[in-house]
Amino acid sequence: MRLWRRRFQHTEQARPVEGPSLPDDSTVHLVLDLALRVGEAQMAGGAGVADVTATILAVTTAYGLPNTEVDVIYTSITVSCHRGTEAAPVTAMRVVRGRSVDYSRLAAVEDLIRRITSDGVTAADASAEIDRISRADHPYPRWVATVAWAGMAAAVAFLVGGGPLLAATAAVVTALIDRVGRVLNRRALPFFFQQVVGGALATSVAVAMYATDLLPAVRPSLLIATGIVVLLSGLSLVGTVQDAITGYHVTAAGRTVEIGLLTAGLIAGITLTLRAGVQFGVQTSIADPLPPLISEVPTQFAAGAATSAFFALASYAPVRALPMAAVAGAVGTASYGLLVLTGTNAITSAVVAATAVGFLGKILSRRLGTPPLLVAVAGMVPLLPGWTTYRGLYQLTAEGDAAGLSTLVLAAGTALALASGVVLGEYLGRPVRTGLGRLAARSRR
Repeated sequence: MRLWRRRFQHTEQARPVEGPSLPDDSTVHLVLDLALRVGEAQMAGGAGVADVTATILAVTTAYGLPNTEVDVIYTSITVSCHRGTEAAPVTAMRVVRGRSVDYSRLAAVEDLIRRITSDGVTAADASAEIDRISRADHPYPRWVATVAWAGMAAAVAFLVGGGPLLAATAAVVTALIDRVGRVLNRRALPFFFQQVVGGALATSVAVAMYATDLLPAVRPSLLIATGIVVLLSGLSLVGTVQDAITGYHVTAAGRTVEIGLLTAGLIAGITLTLRAGVQFGVQTSIADPLPPLISEVPTQFAAGAATSAFFALASYAPVRALPMAAVAGAVGTASYGLLVLTGTNAITSAVVAATAVGFLGKILSRRLGTPPLLVAVAGMVPLLPGWTTYRGLYQLTAEGDAAGLSTLVLAAGTALALASGVVLGEYLGRPVRTGLGRLAARSRR
């Protein structure tokens, strides 16, 4: 028994203490705070949890904290640094409160991450830089974003088969919706009610124009469909699907609830206005068929590019990123339209087109200094199912036709197909981008 105790004591004394050799406490706290703020900036910009987690681990590893655990949910980020068996772990948490899409800020954060991982900046300097990025104003005045939203609506009007008159009307209505939304946002009105107001404004203008025969050449159905695309474009579909596919189901569920709630607000605004129009004897028509998406190839190709470029500008993307967004929109629109012309169904066409957009964005985004999320979202915006959504709502509201439910399911399936295709394209493009990076590194030697 005594011999066993001596051997046990000897083993306990000889056993090394597990854990990394860490910097002093103040540096640990500084690095964790830096990693949290970087992750918060990415989450606020709509990035997926997998990307946020990888970024936080890259930052902590770069500054000598290799054994770090990260837990990201929709509203908060928790980081814990393991300090061995003799010291307590250091844990920090940050709540993600604001969610404002600003791709210039996201691009600045990604540039900072690249400099951190390449040992190009100290922890103190990086902390000061992320603080400056978080506090910086938008790169453009607010009226520029309003003009960009109006330009996007005009481009979408051409996409759905409208002419210059519809484009001009859609631009004016969208500018009005944006300014009203700005006022409501300053008064801290929940986004659900802002979506209700936006949908009601777009629909009421269309119904009023139809009732007064003010612009008989403008089809109210296309005007409402254009408004739906604009109001749906700000929803984080890509990040939601990415989280669900990569296994972060809690955050995916939270984002799904948010998207569902905001979409319900939009549907409520449109439905209430359409129903009110029916009660007053104003019943617009959707019997006229929607023209093919790519009936005039050059026009639709340019309209898709313009839609994505204006969306990027409205989301405060850097000027250098606008051409890349336009290319993504053109590629997505052309791919979808050509597949539809060959008889491929809408959902399959959406998946293939979105996959091409995601693949293109993943390969070229880093080389051009553009966030991949910007390319992915901008490229799928022209393909959002605005017309299908309106048709389903009209069937249910004005016509009382239960077939509207299946039409809405088709719209939801198309949106899901777009987001899934983008995620698949990014996954397929990852090894290609890595291989191209290795080739570039070899050529510089």
